[in-house]
Amino acid sequence: MRRLNLALAERSYPILISGGLLSRADLILPFLRTARVALVSNTTVAPLYLDVLAQALEKVGVGVTPIILPDGEAHKNWASLNLIYDALLENRFDRSTTIVALGGGVIGDLAGFAAATYQRGVPFIQIPTTLLSQVDSSVGGKTGINHPRGKNMVGAFWQPRLVLADTDTLKTLLDRELSAGLAEVIKYGLIRDLPFLDWLEANMESLLARDGELLGHAIERSCANKAEVVAADEYETAAAGGRALLNLGHTFGHAIETGMGYGEWLHGEAVAAGTMMAVELSRRLGWLSAADVERVRTLLVRAGLPVKGADLGAERYLELMSHDKKVVAGSLRLVLLKALGDAVTYADAPREEIVAAIESCCRG
Repeated sequence: MRRLNLALAERSYPILISGGLLSRADLILPFLRTARVALVSNTTVAPLYLDVLAQALEKVGVGVTPIILPDGEAHKNWASLNLIYDALLENRFDRSTTIVALGGGVIGDLAGFAAATYQRGVPFIQIPTTLLSQVDSSVGGKTGINHPRGKNMVGAFWQPRLVLADTDTLKTLLDRELSAGLAEVIKYGLIRDLPFLDWLEANMESLLARDGELLGHAIERSCANKAEVVAADEYETAAAGGRALLNLGHTFGHAIETGMGYGEWLHGEAVAAGTMMAVELSRRLGWLSAADVERVRTLLVRAGLPVKGADLGAERYLELMSHDKKVVAGSLRLVLLKALGDAVTYADAPREEIVAAIESCCRG
């Protein structure tokens, strides 16, 4: 088993990575306040994995109440959140109840936001079942829902007590979902870990073939990078750099997701196209070479990811990006690359260069 720790003083928690973890109730039991959990999942994941986890917990005396939500980014909204609240209230769950998220990023964000707000906060455990959620969204405590005008615009920071990443769940993941997760894996190499980027280039085909050992290493390395960043800047308040650097490609990508309608593009697909826009803008600012841009493009294509953005029009992109959480005092801060492996937050990119980068990545 691979084991990491996210260091947040008294709120520190372990990240466990291995196959076969869904049946390991002994790993979960120490993190429960009472022998009762609300298990939040969705209509896709629950038929595959809910019984395995629920039966393991029930064997050690833990009562399990399943809460099954509709699947997909389009359902990351108030309606789904209220389904969780309704079930918690109907079953008379109190503040000692632990909410367990079993699913991908949407389920983790919804269940985490419910945990942060139900009776002003209850314990929370993340059991991510997609590559993207195992390497990114399950770690760090960001929770929330989408708003029609912007992705993840309503939410809270609420750290889990435990992250349990069972790599066996990746065996049933659609190829498209696996590729979407690789967008976030590649991100860590681009922003702060150039040796990891080199490793990904050497092993991409084996990762796509679902080599268990290599996927385990990629998840561990990604989580280690994120844990270091979050431990240093939990609430994304650093004036420069800090946790905001984890958003490479996300400002452009969130515009795609919102503009196209939630669920049309997977999050990782939108991040990949947004990463190309950020990389192209970095080139236009004189920081990256054409060879650097082509290197990133080639790796994303090898990972099965889109490198062309949705054709929304540059003005629509800018309008949607103006709602981004990284806008400060009306100034849009973008995560760009000074070099491969060296990201910065930057608020002074000329508007015409941003437009040119968007347009060049949406053509042909």
